[in-house]
Amino acid sequence: MTYRLYYWTGIQGRGEFVRLALEDAGAAYVDVARVDGDAALQPFLDGERDGPRPFAPPFLVTGTRVIAQVANILHALGPELDLVPADEAARLQALQLQLTIADLVTEIHDSHHPIASAEYYEAQQDAAARRAADLRAQRLPKFLGYFEDVLATGAGHALGRHSYVDLSLFQLIRGLDYAYPRAMAALAPRLPRLRALERRVADRPGIGAYLDSDRRLAFNTQGIFRHYPELDGPAGD
Repeated sequence: MTYRLYYWTGIQGRGEFVRLALEDAGAAYVDVARVDGDAALQPFLDGERDGPRPFAPPFLVTGTRVIAQVANILHALGPELDLVPADEAARLQALQLQLTIADLVTEIHDSHHPIASAEYYEAQQDAAARRAADLRAQRLPKFLGYFEDVLATGAGHALGRHSYVDLSLFQLIRGLDYAYPRAMAALAPRLPRLRALERRVADRPGIGAYLDSDRRLAFNTQGIFRHYPELDGPAGD
C-alpha cells in the first residue's frame, strides 16, 4: 500500500510530523504536492473528492480513507507502522501526548503571528515580541519540562519504547533549536532526556537517511518554526 500525503510545498510545517513517521517506518508514500503542485490539494479542500472533507492540510489518503489533523493521522498510522504499542491504553496515551505537542506547536506559531495568520510578521512585530518573551520565559519551560518528566517515566521514550511520539518530540526540538537557539541553549541543562532522545532518533537508519536526503527541506521563515533573532531575546536570556 502506498500512502498519499498532501501538504504545501516549500515548507516542513505540520506535514513533517507525518513524514517522519513514514520515513522512519520505511513506508511507501507519495508527497503529492511535491509531484503535482499545491493545486492537487484543492479538490479535497473544496469537497470535490469522495470521503471526509479536510479543513486544512496535512491530510493522508490511503485507500478510501481521507485522514486529516496530525494527531489523528498518527493515531491511525501508529498501529500500521508499528509506531505505537498495541494496547488501547498506550494508543490513547500516545494520542494525548501528540495533542499536547500540537498545543505547543500552535503556541510557537502564534509567537511570530500573534494577531493574524494572514498578516505579515512585520505588521505585528511588537505584539510578537511580547508573545515570544512569554513563550521563552513561561511556556517552553512548562511544556518541555512536562515532556522531560514523561521521558523519565518511560525509560527515555515517551511510551517506554520507540513510537511516533518520540519522532514528533525530535521534530519539536529541532524546530525550536532553529527558531529559538538562545532560549533552547539556556534550557538545555534542564532537558537531558529530550536531548538524548533527539540524538537517538537522528541516529535511526530511516531518519538518518531522510535527514541526509533532499526530501528533508530546510527550516525557513515561511513555516511554523521561524527564526527571527529579535524574538529569541538577548544573549544569556
